[in-house]
Amino acid sequence: MHRPYQLADFDYDLPADLIAKEPTQKRDSSRLLVVNDNQLIEKQFSDIADYIDKNDLLVFNNSKVLKARLFGHKLSGGKIEILIERILDNKNIIAHVRSNKTIHIGLIILLPENIKIQVTELLDGLFKLQFEQALDIIKYLDKFGHIPLPPYIDRADEKLDMERYQTVYAKPYGSVAAPTAGLHFSPELLAKIEQKGIKTAFITLHVGSGTFKPVSVTDIKLHKMHSEYYSVDETTIELIGQVRSVGGKIIAVGTTSLRTLETIANNGLHSGDGETDIFITPGYKFKLVDKLITNFHLPKSTLLMLVSAFAGMDNIKNAYRFAIENKYRFFSYGDAMLLTRTESKCSTQV
Repeated sequence: MHRPYQLADFDYDLPADLIAKEPTQKRDSSRLLVVNDNQLIEKQFSDIADYIDKNDLLVFNNSKVLKARLFGHKLSGGKIEILIERILDNKNIIAHVRSNKTIHIGLIILLPENIKIQVTELLDGLFKLQFEQALDIIKYLDKFGHIPLPPYIDRADEKLDMERYQTVYAKPYGSVAAPTAGLHFSPELLAKIEQKGIKTAFITLHVGSGTFKPVSVTDIKLHKMHSEYYSVDETTIELIGQVRSVGGKIIAVGTTSLRTLETIANNGLHSGDGETDIFITPGYKFKLVDKLITNFHLPKSTLLMLVSAFAGMDNIKNAYRFAIENKYRFFSYGDAMLLTRTESKCSTQV
């Protein structure tokens, strides 16, 4: 009799010096660990095209990171930090609000250029806030906001982050965390992929800060996944159909692309937009994605559970052990893996 997976099954010890605090000098110069079942191959990311066939389809997430962190203060002078989770319209946002004291409804916060914003609603750990006057929020953030670097990078954002914590193909603003697998793709590498005849498609999933939210329940089935906005156009649906008809593989660039693709596969493979809170754990039966390009993920995270479901628990544990022993760089600015789908045989097997 096998017990269900527990949170501790997805834990591992990571030396602090392996957390990448800065990007590599060149986007595609990071290391690439190719994981084919129990086989591990060490490459440079610029070699990724060697593992993609011209009949395959690479699916990228083109969401652009907002300069979503704002610093302000109360009318009494106390410091306040706002991390925007979602822009609702030109007056209202949903955000995290940090202060030394309890945040209450009605609180007025003073932001740069004497812009006032008021807390209007409490939403399950987040807050709804309303600007005193309508404004172009993205333009305002571009001028006064800060790149919302993940908490483990543990430093203030710098000018370099404005470029490097953003994919080169990013278009619609909406994410508060980068779809990090895409950070490795340089214009030169994309040109090389195009020259080889490999097909590419773009979806949009606006990454929320919940991607860094630790799982706090022992029984992972009880974890509540955050909801994120996604959009998939008809061109992408048509390309998926073409590639599948000739036996090509669907390759997701990042867990955000994979979660979006599996969401639409579960909904009948239609174009359109919506919300997804899909939570993929070992035992999930993948319907669309054959390969996954991804970075190394946090211990006890939903993303580590996802890649374990995709490539198999033993394969992931073996790959992470190898990566730590060989000093790969971890997390957002870290190195990458190319995983082939193997899936766990049983959702309760450990």
